[in-house]
Amino acid sequence: MRKKIVAGNWKMNKLADEAVALTSELVNMANDEVKGDVKVILCPPSIYLTTINKYIENAPNFSLAAQNCSDKVSGAFTGEISAAMLKSIGVEYVLIGHSERRQYFNENNALLAEKVNTALANGVSPIFCCGESLDQRQNEDFIGFVKNQISESLFHLSAQEILSVVIAYEPIWAIGTGLTASAEQAQEMHAALRAHLADKYGADVAEEISILYGGSVTAASADELFASPDIDGGLVGGASLKSREFTNIIKAR
Repeated sequence: MRKKIVAGNWKMNKLADEAVALTSELVNMANDEVKGDVKVILCPPSIYLTTINKYIENAPNFSLAAQNCSDKVSGAFTGEISAAMLKSIGVEYVLIGHSERRQYFNENNALLAEKVNTALANGVSPIFCCGESLDQRQNEDFIGFVKNQISESLFHLSAQEILSVVIAYEPIWAIGTGLTASAEQAQEMHAALRAHLADKYGADVAEEISILYGGSVTAASADELFASPDIDGGLVGGASLKSREFTNIIKAR
């Protein structure tokens, strides 16, 4: 059975003391309230990764993710952080292909494939983000568009390699807008992506890959979303910055 995963993407938020306070609250609340087999992944700004890791290292359900990594192994790339560096400080996951990276930093599918490669080569699991804009949903084959993102960035991987990848479907029109895809809309896309994976790697492999929903997930929407058969949890943005709200999302079934 696929593990339920709830990841919190803090983006460029929280000062150092606020980041520590939020982490401490989340760990304590989870210890007291969260039952069952759920993986919680925190994605703080990279400057806080080492500090946050100290607060979650004894919390068995918690893991650490970076919000980005370079496609380069090492070298004269000022400001960049390599996957090897992330691995060396205990980071287990890295977000790759978030819509904001695609939009603001012009990251395309070919570049993201290289980031996936360097992450996997260094033992860091990619959380690969994909999704369509509102215009694409309304005017194009939006399912085909998202399937193509996966094909161009992931389908060069072997079956064994792709089992280390988590996929996060994030409809761009529902990120930070207060809009959320209905459970039916989200399930439709998740089922299509799992079928796409099955066509490439076989049903057994596809059934093992966790596919998360991201897009203004709240405690109010999480129960219905997570109850869908092909939705294995969430990639949560704004709500992950509030300990009570995020804990309630973690508890959703």
